[in-house]
Amino acid sequence: MRCCNRTEDPSAMPRPVPARNAAVFSPLDAGAAPGGGELPVWDLGDLYRSPEDPALAADLQAAETEAQSFAARFAGKLTGMDGAALAAAIAEYERIEERLGKAMSYAQLVFSGDATDAANGRFYQTAQERVTAISSHLLFFTLELNRLEEAELERKFSGGALERWRPWLRDLRVFRPHQLSDEAEKLLHEKEVTGRGAWNRLFDETVAAMTVAVGGEELTVSAALNRLTDRDRAVREAAAKGVSEAFGGRVRLFSLITNTLAKDKEIIDTWRRYPRPASARNRANMVEDEVVDALVSAVVESFPRLSHRYYGMKAKWLGLPKLQHWDRNAPLPEEDDRLVPWPEAVERVMGSYANFSGELASAAKPFFDRPWIDAALRPGKASGAFAHPTVPSAHPYLLLNYHGKPRDVMTLAHELGHGVHQVLAGQQGYLLSGTPLTLAETASVFGEMLTFRGLLDAETDGRRRRAMLAGKVEDMLNTVVRQIAFYRFESRLHDERRKGEIAHERIGEIWMDIQRESLGPAFEFTPDYSVYWAYIPHFVHTPFYVYAYAFGDCLVNALYGVFQEGGVPDFERKYLDLLRAGGTLRHKELLAPFGLDASDPKFWKRGLDVISGFIDEIERSDV
Repeated sequence: MRCCNRTEDPSAMPRPVPARNAAVFSPLDAGAAPGGGELPVWDLGDLYRSPEDPALAADLQAAETEAQSFAARFAGKLTGMDGAALAAAIAEYERIEERLGKAMSYAQLVFSGDATDAANGRFYQTAQERVTAISSHLLFFTLELNRLEEAELERKFSGGALERWRPWLRDLRVFRPHQLSDEAEKLLHEKEVTGRGAWNRLFDETVAAMTVAVGGEELTVSAALNRLTDRDRAVREAAAKGVSEAFGGRVRLFSLITNTLAKDKEIIDTWRRYPRPASARNRANMVEDEVVDALVSAVVESFPRLSHRYYGMKAKWLGLPKLQHWDRNAPLPEEDDRLVPWPEAVERVMGSYANFSGELASAAKPFFDRPWIDAALRPGKASGAFAHPTVPSAHPYLLLNYHGKPRDVMTLAHELGHGVHQVLAGQQGYLLSGTPLTLAETASVFGEMLTFRGLLDAETDGRRRRAMLAGKVEDMLNTVVRQIAFYRFESRLHDERRKGEIAHERIGEIWMDIQRESLGPAFEFTPDYSVYWAYIPHFVHTPFYVYAYAFGDCLVNALYGVFQEGGVPDFERKYLDLLRAGGTLRHKELLAPFGLDASDPKFWKRGLDVISGFIDEIERSDV
């Protein structure tokens, strides 16, 4: 199921993770909030009341009956159907897929609420197996569609009825050259639950059950990572060493998971004839390999003027000859320590959204009026934050772990952007509402920028303003520099895995090489940092996902620059149209109304110049 996520450490963001039984864990159980009050907890009853809800069993049974009937009526017959009949078949396929999507979304959300609960794990696995078995009856449809010749398919468009589905068929046919035989495709589909899916679950349950020893306390991984932003350097160091010890003690397991999944990917990529490990992800993102290469090259070339320059300044501010890895997200001396209560965070974010667009704020308001957000802190809950779109016939849900820090306010702005995007794009329907990962970050990063700019413009104190700018720069470096570093780490790891299994020590060496290259000479990395690759879920769940954050951040930087310059008439309307488009348009079509083109090398420089400009402003204030 589709989902966008970021982890507690802003440098390691995202993936689809799943929530909790609404019948057991209701909004009345809202957790205590930093700064006082209570944090919201979602109610999944808009999907199903509980895993035992008869409506869930009825939906799965109906989907199975419908899928079998669908296969009996259409398998082997698409060639002879006219455009109107094929359009009706796709609409029926969408209805069945949405029914399955609703059930699977609920299972994912139940699991993410407490992955340590064995009952939740069994429910999630059982749901995956049932949905996989049912969807096997539907697998023929997309395979057979892709076997249609281009001229034959184009003739079916002539009547006009099929035109609505052109974007979906366009994106489906990107994978046509990589499609295997029907038997091979069915085997891969059905084995997913005992292959990649099983390794994903092992990773999730292992991390959720882990505790980290920090200063005599036993913390969850999420809570320990949060300590890496503590003002007290001794606390940061203790948390960093605790995380190292916790993951280091299980590094052979994480190495086995990583090696197995990398080999699994190599086997499938070879059969599907993808030219390199990242190509499958690029196809799914509807972006050319060359565009991603241009982004990566532009960011790597900018390491000296971005991360190297900024962290050199930060070492000076902290009075340190060298930074250690636990100093990377340390607050500045003048940074405000006050915890931001949840109601104030909501007010800040909603105010910024409303100042840009009343319609955008109206789409965001239901998330706070209704129990669509889970921000409480509790053991077993998925770390980080995500927005899960579920299905258009329902609504998205947001998961956060709200500690009350300024970065948590930005995370709320980020995930709310995803949620609003998903609501607006949902008008396109289940098959057309999903966006490639490269575009899925547009609304989230734009929401962060709106919130940050609103706060910065209201700040008159020079020292606090510098601290705010520095915090934003760090978030942008985490989103752009760190994510491209992660992408380069993955690329090297997958390339090397093709020569044989990689020892965990060697994985650590690759990780450390990339960290030194990306973060620069201001850092002196201690050996214990070599295991930090192990906690990043993207490497397990969505290989090569990470560059999408850099893509999205640079895209939004360029987009926001156009907005500030005021050179595009009706910017608000065009921006909302971009969100409503969902997956119907590709990046070139979406950016054209703003005069932007991601295939132009200057596009990436424009986005990176925004980060450099913020650093310039900090330098001017640091005299």
